[in-house]
Amino acid sequence: MIPTIHGMLDSGNCYKPRLLMALTGRAFRHSEVSTRDGSTRTAAFLARNPAGQCPLLELEDGRMLAESDAILVYLGEGTAFARDEPFERAQMLRWMFFEQNAHEGTVAVRRSLTVYPERAAAATPERMAQTLAGGTAALAVMERHLAQAEYFGGDRPSLADIALYPYTASAPEGGFDLGPLPAVRRWLARIEALPGYRPREWTPEAA
Repeated sequence: MIPTIHGMLDSGNCYKPRLLMALTGRAFRHSEVSTRDGSTRTAAFLARNPAGQCPLLELEDGRMLAESDAILVYLGEGTAFARDEPFERAQMLRWMFFEQNAHEGTVAVRRSLTVYPERAAAATPERMAQTLAGGTAALAVMERHLAQAEYFGGDRPSLADIALYPYTASAPEGGFDLGPLPAVRRWLARIEALPGYRPREWTPEAA
């Protein structure tokens, strides 16, 4: 038995645990579900996750774990991407909180408003301007940090880097220009050069 990650291939949040499993060489099964086609709102899925969201990790013993960064913390235990020293672990979690509070809600939201036709009605000029401003500010914070450090986990990549990578890599799809952010672009290249790295569309079944 191996764990199953129920997720949507086009989602950055769902990509995070797949990327961690690829980087750590661990076996898992991908089960495609989507917030776009209603498959996360079925009775069967809601019984697994009442929030009706993905990704959702299903363990071999039947336990379920939702929320992408919580899944990263669980799957990352004992790997080189976790941090055991209390302050280093807190710093890693700090950037994971930043990803969810400042980054995902702006960079990822603006991308979804841009690329998904069914969200066009929500893409008001005010919302697009708000997410552009917020996302630009979040990316600037990352640029300032990465101008002095190679990763968000010190001198080696951590779970925070995996949390921040997907929606930063896809930020241009939401209209964000990474050209003026050389440190961010170098960091993206470092993540993509890690042994075991796989792109967003990868699943173990397609390997």
